[in-house]
Amino acid sequence: MHASTGSPADLPALAEGAFAGERDPWANAANAAALVHELLPELNWAGFYFLRGGGLVVGPFQGRVACVRIPLGQGVCGTAAERRSTLIVPDVHRFPGHIACDAASKSEIVVPLLDGERLIGVLDLDSPRADRFTAADARLLESLAAKLVAACDWRLAGIDGY
Repeated sequence: MHASTGSPADLPALAEGAFAGERDPWANAANAAALVHELLPELNWAGFYFLRGGGLVVGPFQGRVACVRIPLGQGVCGTAAERRSTLIVPDVHRFPGHIACDAASKSEIVVPLLDGERLIGVLDLDSPRADRFTAADARLLESLAAKLVAACDWRLAGIDGY
């Protein structure tokens, strides 16, 4: 696949192209993180945490060095994973228990990766701008998450429950 060009609205189609014929979760998640980081403006981190060993462990991402492990129910990622629902946080400094992996982050959106009710992990995006993420972003990223989940053979990734 060549470097992408396009707008955020192109993300689902570009992801489908990147995932075509590939079942490896790590390869697909790496390309998904790159696409998100390239197409969505004002991000300082875009990537994945996967459910391994009872908690979230960092996976492919674009951005600064990340927190490696996040317990379920802690921080924005752990809370979204535990609730199995998308969380938009306009100001991370006001989120109780926020885990500051990058001090430059001001807002965050986390989308769970679900196979039915089974938690696989989360897609996490951080921005240096407060109030960066919208309901439209949530829908776009939820679409991407669903495409990623469907494209992969999760047994290859060591995800809890597979």
